[in-house]
Amino acid sequence: MDTDALTPGLLQELRRTRPYPALSLTMPTHRKAPENAQDAVRLRNLVAEAGSRLEADPRVSRETAAAVKAQLERAAEEVDQRRALDALVIFADAGEYQIWQLPRTAPERVVLSDSYLTRNLVSAKARSQHFWVLGFSAEHATLFSGTNDGLHAEKKGGFPLTAPHEAPNPQREERIGDTPSTYTSEDTRNFLRSVDAKLRGILSTDPRPLFLVGLAPALSLLDDVGESASTAVGRIAKGTTADTSPAELLKELSPALDDWRQQAAAGIRGRLDNAKSSHSFAGGLDEVWTAVREGRAGLVTAEEHFEQTARITDGHLELVGPDVTPGTDGQVREDVVDELVEAALDNGCEVAFVADDSLAGHGRVAAVLRF
Repeated sequence: MDTDALTPGLLQELRRTRPYPALSLTMPTHRKAPENAQDAVRLRNLVAEAGSRLEADPRVSRETAAAVKAQLERAAEEVDQRRALDALVIFADAGEYQIWQLPRTAPERVVLSDSYLTRNLVSAKARSQHFWVLGFSAEHATLFSGTNDGLHAEKKGGFPLTAPHEAPNPQREERIGDTPSTYTSEDTRNFLRSVDAKLRGILSTDPRPLFLVGLAPALSLLDDVGESASTAVGRIAKGTTADTSPAELLKELSPALDDWRQQAAAGIRGRLDNAKSSHSFAGGLDEVWTAVREGRAGLVTAEEHFEQTARITDGHLELVGPDVTPGTDGQVREDVVDELVEAALDNGCEVAFVADDSLAGHGRVAAVLRF
């Protein structure tokens, strides 16, 4: 699975308390050859390490250790290196396993606990800038999920939809817009009402910024018959067909996506500036960590590729060098930024990622405080 699948409900299920041990395996991976040749070897080594840890743990019976190892080995055999992104996460217990491919690196580690380690998934999803794209006409509606890595068509919530009637020449109509009566017919109005209802269902369970792509009359009619269009952050007046590829659609979307990202970044900068003026600003890992733990942070921002290893001492963070690892010091966190992001989201904070070096004067991470 990838981060698109990480809904609030699934995250809650992953975090629930399980019979010990719930095993989490994470490791960095590579997208392309020749670097990805090492991934299979590293995975085998981590699986062997996990097996040794299970066998040596006095809290784990021989039968349970064997069951968890079997699930982990099945997962390792199923991993498709051709689909590798920047990190692999495997969850396994005595009865199941899950495989996650993440577009953000994760440290190499094996964790035995009474719940799965989800912070890498949560942080990767938060950084991915997920959005929805609806490509539609009087004849079809296709929903695409988008991230920084591209688009892919979704088959969920009733999508894709096809109108129950047939047009004489849909390819010509959709590409040149030669349908003056199509968007005034009751059949089309009913079809777009159905599209709107299904889209509202998607947005209610997985809210994301929405982009609409369709001919001008289609965009106008969706406004008239429904509610979902009013939430769109971008509209592209361009005809699409049921066969429009994600690559074609992304090309049309690029200017609108760039504008959306620039506006979002400007909005974050403005909120941070206002927070400084009103003395409701925190900067640096330790200050932001403390504010999040105390429930005072309303917005947490971090540079896109900021990573830091730190030791937790009396509730505060002490930065350490790369030579210090959890294996040598149990209070050390290799992925403390991801842990901070997860804690912020758990506490109802908004989380945003900004360009590298844009927070260089504030320790690479900053927060707007509620109080």
